[in-house]
Amino acid sequence: MSQRGYQGGQLQPLVDRQIPIRPRNEVSLGAFAFLFSECIQYFQTRVSNVGELERRLADVGFDVGVRLLELLIYREKASKREIKVLGILSFLHTNVWKCLFGKIADSLEKGTSAEDEYMISDNDLLVNKFISVPRDMGNLNCGAFVAGVVEGVLKSAGFPARVTAHSVGVEGQSRPKTTILIKFEPEVLERELRLGS
Repeated sequence: MSQRGYQGGQLQPLVDRQIPIRPRNEVSLGAFAFLFSECIQYFQTRVSNVGELERRLADVGFDVGVRLLELLIYREKASKREIKVLGILSFLHTNVWKCLFGKIADSLEKGTSAEDEYMISDNDLLVNKFISVPRDMGNLNCGAFVAGVVEGVLKSAGFPARVTAHSVGVEGQSRPKTTILIKFEPEVLERELRLGS
């Protein structure tokens, strides 16, 4: 038997035991999963198709992204404002992902078909982990919430973009990986050219 709860050979009363303290910026995974699942159920009763549900998740994620950028800038007082596309993408790939999911994203890639497209991939996105999708909503991707977060961060940072989430099947994995596709607005690329990327 472990020594937890024992003091001097005697069992310590429950109210006198120390409570394990979580780091200030960490939320219980169970609490997040329950809250996110309730949000999906709430929206599911108020929409008629999968696209509308994903749009609502993205709208909620957008609001979270706007506030998350403010929080991260406040916490990292030494950070500078990103003015280049690669700088903000790196910030998303590392800092934002680490704050949201406790790890950096699996990959950050430039699109091959267009100059203004970038992709952030995560092999096991947390928001898709605990959701069982009903048959009538078979192609639902809860990564739309994360796409909304990314869009909120980008728009608040001065990089307007259209952000969508896509599921991509991977051999040898039971779940598909989620790719967040970022398509920047033309003014972002024009500014990048003026700055001399």
